[in-house]
Amino acid sequence: MLEEKILNDFKEAMKNKEMIRVSTLSFLRSEMMNVAIDKRKKALDDGEVMAVIKKQIKQHRDSIAQFEKGNRLDLVEKERKELEILESYLPQQLSAETVKGVVREVIVDTAAQGMKDMGKVMKEAMARLEGKADGKLVSDIVKELLSGTK
Repeated sequence: MLEEKILNDFKEAMKNKEMIRVSTLSFLRSEMMNVAIDKRKKALDDGEVMAVIKKQIKQHRDSIAQFEKGNRLDLVEKERKELEILESYLPQQLSAETVKGVVREVIVDTAAQGMKDMGKVMKEAMARLEGKADGKLVSDIVKELLSGTK
């Protein structure tokens, strides 16, 4: 189970005094506990843990963008290290070309005619690519392909 793996990695990082890993996993575990409390559960299933991790990843990406705008390169580097740790718990992401192929299939299957069908295409594409591709990447590819369609 993913939650157990995170706990074991946290303990290992504490033993090895890997402070950035300890702080990242500690915060992640705290968020997982909050979600479990909200859902009135003792433990989360892997899908719920992945949702928490994805939320954390999105926050780190947003922070990186803000720190880059503010020219705080020291904080950018710290956020990138934390982001890398979090991403290691997600399944391998598909390449942009593979995602593009899946989106093309979805466009054909849904008979999308242009940007007005973006919601329909996004819904189906995200269902097919669950956990295997970043939502922003999928959105960008859908926009690119639909704007070229009509």
